[in-house]
Amino acid sequence: MPPKARPGDRVAVLSPSFAAPGAFPAVHEQAMRRLAEVTGLIPVEYPTTRRLDAHPRERAADLDAAFADPQIRAVLATIGGDDQLTVVPHLNPEPVRADPKPFLGYSDNTNLLSWLWTHGVAGFYGGSTSAPAPPSTPATPPRYGRPCSPGSGCRSPTPGSPRTSAGPGTTRPPSVLDGGILLLETSEEIIPAREAGWILRALGERGLLAAVDGVLVARPPASHLTRRPSDAERAAHRAEQRDTAIDVIGRYNPQAVVCVGVPFGHTRPQWILPYGGEVTLDGARREVWADYR
Repeated sequence: MPPKARPGDRVAVLSPSFAAPGAFPAVHEQAMRRLAEVTGLIPVEYPTTRRLDAHPRERAADLDAAFADPQIRAVLATIGGDDQLTVVPHLNPEPVRADPKPFLGYSDNTNLLSWLWTHGVAGFYGGSTSAPAPPSTPATPPRYGRPCSPGSGCRSPTPGSPRTSAGPGTTRPPSVLDGGILLLETSEEIIPAREAGWILRALGERGLLAAVDGVLVARPPASHLTRRPSDAERAAHRAEQRDTAIDVIGRYNPQAVVCVGVPFGHTRPQWILPYGGEVTLDGARREVWADYR
């Protein structure tokens, strides 16, 4: 786990996928002000941070420069996208190994988080700067080092959408894939439960579900900017996703501890989870522990 940035440190703000700051500059400027005011960190932009349709090599060059700069103490993604897999092949792992730094991002940034993980550097899933939470649902982070479950002092997702646990016992801390905890979520596309089931089935057939000891399934988005279904419709969508996830995972790994409804990824409020760090999933006590040290 890389050392944390401290107030006064410089942090890179990059667009490894979609350059949202170029399309929505007002949101980006607000995020940069708040980042500096709330954390005391100094945001540093790079040539492709605001450049729409920058070539994958150019975006990779900015990432390499940020990881190689000793004055940069963390790297933040502005948002996700859909083509980061074209950026990763151009990255240089040497600066990452020489000076590990925290990386924060979610969605398409899974590609970069996985690449960092293969080179021994843990990151954080969540926290993109150009994805602000709506005013009615402020993004409240979990209490670090405390169990994150209903009744434990952490913020619950929303009334009427509790997390659901299934499976026995407690998992051991993850190392690589074997014995680890798998993070799963759907995107803002709001796919039907049967399509989510097909994706899970593919993971099962590849042996990925059987390899892990536990699975955290995110609270799925149930509305978007152009359509907000009724409370009953959103509850039904989430229930179908929950039941499908538990059913399919159980077919391939009946011993896995499964927790559905954790607010990470494409949902608000959004918790930030360690990626390649340590998480403990306690099925007996229905608690999720995350280590942010």
